[in-house]
Amino acid sequence: MSVVDFVDPHSYASACQPLTTHISLFLYLDFPTSTIHGAALVTVSDEHNGPFFLDTRLLTIHQVLNAQTLASHPWSLSPTVDPIKGQRLDVPLNNERAFLILFSTSPSASALQWLSPPQTFNKAHPFVYTQCQCIHARSIFPCQDTPGARICYKASLNIPSQLSAVMSAQHVDRRAPVPGETKKFGSNLFNFDFESLWCAEGRVVEVFEMNQPIPPYLFAFAVGELGFREVGPRTRVYAESVPAVLDAAALEFAGTEETIRQAEKLFGDYEWERFDLLVLPPSFPCGGMENPRMVFLTPTVIKGDASGAQVVAHELAHSWTGNLITNQTNEHFWLNEGFTTYAERRIVEVVQGEDIAALNIGIGWRGLNREMERFKENLEFTKLKTKQEGVDPDDVYSEVPYEKGFQFLWRIEREIGRPAFDEFLKKYIASFKFKSIDTETFLKFLVENVPGIEKQIDLELWTEGTGIPPDAYEPVSSVYTKIVSLANEFKLGKIPREDEVADWKGQEWELYLENLPKSVEASQVLALDERYRLSESKNYEVKVAFLQLAILSKCRDYYSEVEKTLKEVGRMKYLRPLYIALVQGAGKEEEKILAKRVFSEARDCYHPIAQGVVESIFAKHL
Repeated sequence: MSVVDFVDPHSYASACQPLTTHISLFLYLDFPTSTIHGAALVTVSDEHNGPFFLDTRLLTIHQVLNAQTLASHPWSLSPTVDPIKGQRLDVPLNNERAFLILFSTSPSASALQWLSPPQTFNKAHPFVYTQCQCIHARSIFPCQDTPGARICYKASLNIPSQLSAVMSAQHVDRRAPVPGETKKFGSNLFNFDFESLWCAEGRVVEVFEMNQPIPPYLFAFAVGELGFREVGPRTRVYAESVPAVLDAAALEFAGTEETIRQAEKLFGDYEWERFDLLVLPPSFPCGGMENPRMVFLTPTVIKGDASGAQVVAHELAHSWTGNLITNQTNEHFWLNEGFTTYAERRIVEVVQGEDIAALNIGIGWRGLNREMERFKENLEFTKLKTKQEGVDPDDVYSEVPYEKGFQFLWRIEREIGRPAFDEFLKKYIASFKFKSIDTETFLKFLVENVPGIEKQIDLELWTEGTGIPPDAYEPVSSVYTKIVSLANEFKLGKIPREDEVADWKGQEWELYLENLPKSVEASQVLALDERYRLSESKNYEVKVAFLQLAILSKCRDYYSEVEKTLKEVGRMKYLRPLYIALVQGAGKEEEKILAKRVFSEARDCYHPIAQGVVESIFAKHL
């Protein structure tokens, strides 16, 4: 098969084969071995005769069965393992639409983090959760792991009865295992009696259904000792059953329903019925993950001042841009994140005001410029539409699709005016909902619906050009200008007066620190912290930005705080800058030794995706 037959550089899914439309899953979660034993009934769009390919990573395939007769079905795994795509599962079909796969996951599955009781908040029970974006669903079950293959699914999770499960799907039932419900899988096909395992004492089955087609990266579940608080008519906040965590989360996200209502005014009806939130243990590698019906959040977004609601605004915006309309492949990732960043800031502007929205844009502008420096030797990844053949999307994850994508859409808004752009957005969402599209499809739709736009804006430069286009726009507001001015004065040795920062919260400090030089005198760092205690901030954006400044300035007084921070959180947004600051550049042997020691001690507390990010930093700089 030639490369051009593949629909996605990160998947074995073939353009010559039908797409999967539905998967029914029976998943037995074995906490002692950090393994899932499962069965997947795969249904495709049309009867197919010939090879059919699925993506797998570190999966043990026990057997493939005919969906009707349960007779053994031929199958094979590719003999080689691609370091990015994993192994190809080939199931030759004979005018069939469905087949059954029996499989087990690996304890090293890249989408799963299994936590022992000491690694959780409550310290009493184990916990497991998923993170499938970008291409990690294939480590949980065989699938066409490309965002172009949207699926509906039903999942039955067999778990210890003292635990409960949540999922990016509608909860249908919690019941005892039914004898005989897995008999069709055969008792010897797993090399053990799966039926006896399924019906063992002390187990319960949680059943979920997702009847709206989603890309595989939005498949998500979490299992642990969970509690919840009601915060709105369609929102519960879930977390481990620790009252302090649940109460803090409920307070932080109390305004969620109003945020949903404002978003609906901007983008149309919310299509997913529920908008529940799950606050995960500190090892969760992302700020948030927009899983439909059940958004996953890091506990670091609970800041005590409701500012964490901005992360919720971003994940909510994904309900339209990303979940309803999805990028065809990760080469068009900006269609998810650029649109969502724009939508998030429109929501924030309505709910929290223009000044806060301007601060967000300013922080994003600094981040975009920082990414241009990061990719100065690989300009491909300063484009919106990228080429990723042979590239792991986790390795090139950056703010570029978010912030350059935002700037592109903001540029269009400025050109045609906000009312016209709002109408365009609603039409765009209505036209492509529940579809996966590429950049060319978006541009064609744009030109058709905004006549002459291609003469006013260089669309090719914005989507395929490198760097920041000249008509990008740094935000202008009195608050933003004041903060940048004070940051410039710091370069001259002036620390802001207390009356100048009296009303500052986390975002103001984050923007201030982002605008400081990469390194200053250690004495300046000490003086700034002595006055404002930024190293002790409960807001991790502020704390990490300060600690990064301290490392780059070789202010070693804070290295114990750096170590503590790297051990207490697993969010990649914090790990990446701190580890890079420790290992980048010459003459930093003490810092490199510290980085390697801390990682060796903290590694098991990081999600596998975060482990890979840190290891790639070490591979580049050590």
